[in-house]
Amino acid sequence: MVDENQKENQQQQGYSVGDTLTGTVKQVDEKQALVDVGFNQNGILPISEVSSLHIEKVSDVLSEGNTITVKVIRKNDEKNELILSKRAVDSEKAWGELQEKFKSGEIFEITIADIVKGGLVVDLGVRGFIPASHVERHFVEDFSDYKGKTLPVKVIELEMEKNKVILSHRAVLEDEANRRKLGIFDQINAGDVIEGTVQRLTDFGAFVDIGGVDGLVHISEIAHNHVEKPSDVLKEGDKVKVKVLKTDKNNERISLSIKAALPGPWEAASFKNGSVVKGTVKRLVSFGAFVEVAPGVEGLVHISQIANRHVATPDEVLKVGQEVNVKILDFNPEQERMSLSIKEAESEAPKKEVKKEVVAYQEDSGSLGVSIGDRLGDFAKKLKQ
Repeated sequence: MVDENQKENQQQQGYSVGDTLTGTVKQVDEKQALVDVGFNQNGILPISEVSSLHIEKVSDVLSEGNTITVKVIRKNDEKNELILSKRAVDSEKAWGELQEKFKSGEIFEITIADIVKGGLVVDLGVRGFIPASHVERHFVEDFSDYKGKTLPVKVIELEMEKNKVILSHRAVLEDEANRRKLGIFDQINAGDVIEGTVQRLTDFGAFVDIGGVDGLVHISEIAHNHVEKPSDVLKEGDKVKVKVLKTDKNNERISLSIKAALPGPWEAASFKNGSVVKGTVKRLVSFGAFVEVAPGVEGLVHISQIANRHVATPDEVLKVGQEVNVKILDFNPEQERMSLSIKEAESEAPKKEVKKEVVAYQEDSGSLGVSIGDRLGDFAKKLKQ
């Protein structure tokens, strides 16, 4: 029931348009509600004056017995009726609160009342709108799951004259992300090795999320061997270990390296001096050629070790991408250096072939009725040719 003191006060003063009254909902119909405001007058609350949002029926918002605050917007003395508005009272209160929230940047929670083209609608006592671009930090294709959902928001635009209230959930998320970002900068240091997730790939590298902050792994820092394009090695969502190379809090930049967090190719390499291995010519320089004998492991073939004849420039004999046999002259993994020789690898081949042929002749000579001397004589002629 209405507070008796207030009811008595209202009865003594009488009601005028613009008065704010407190009443009790006595009856709820589909398109209006009957409100007891005292003074033996009928208080009629039309459906259009119940809420700032469109509603299908009054019972969507009110029930019998509810105590509500309303404003008199019209009087009908002949029928002894007052036309009331709950929406007007809610709106006046809401605008005052929203102005304070807008000035302070306060974050508050709302419940999504409806989904419309272009965004979400909220009942704040006035109609509030969240544009689609301000719902999340990422693109949302379908908003159907948002109705009835509670979200923290900020007021980003307010115009009372136009009845305009624009809210943003994305702004709240970005504030949180910025706080996390600043926290990350305080926690990490150059030299730290941490785990991250590949977020985006570009032509020049990969952006890796290391806990709310994206750091850049330049293409040159992805692997120990040459990488043509990041997508050849990585894909979005990959979990990777990265080493922090540099942090710049003022510009919010972090430089990372995947290869620095991995064992170096020289650490895993194992070669014996004097052995002959296959390699690929990677670079030609005036004083020789660099040949890769394992991923990320290159050795130098000095120009004097390219061929048995005089070579003026390496490109007379070699080209980039060519496969060659090289002999390891000196393997120094501690200093990441290796000396190689192509000419000595070539001189090793005839010796091995001679040994194989001699063994073959020895095995075959008895069965053919030919002396070993005869067969070796033939073999000597063959070598001369």
